[in-house]
Amino acid sequence: MKAPLAQPEIREVMDIRQAAHYLGISADSLYRYAATGFIPAFRLGNRWRFRKSRLDEWMDRRSGLEESVAPRLVRAQQKKPVRSTRVLSRSSRTGS
Repeated sequence: MKAPLAQPEIREVMDIRQAAHYLGISADSLYRYAATGFIPAFRLGNRWRFRKSRLDEWMDRRSGLEESVAPRLVRAQQKKPVRSTRVLSRSSRTGS
């Protein structure tokens, strides 16, 4: 019988692989999020690093668990103008 796999230790500062596993997303997605500034991260040399405490805070804010100081205003999407359903006759389109 095989021994159960040990859960990797979750450290305060994680690399891409560890943070991706912690967040449950792919390393490629996490790299893209870090490079665009979507997720809190910092570079140590040429490698991305992630603080567990900052990721936890970020997830709390994104999930709405932490109350924000000022509510964010959301603009209603402007509706596109409705095209006329009137069908032009062939003579009015050609100008004759």
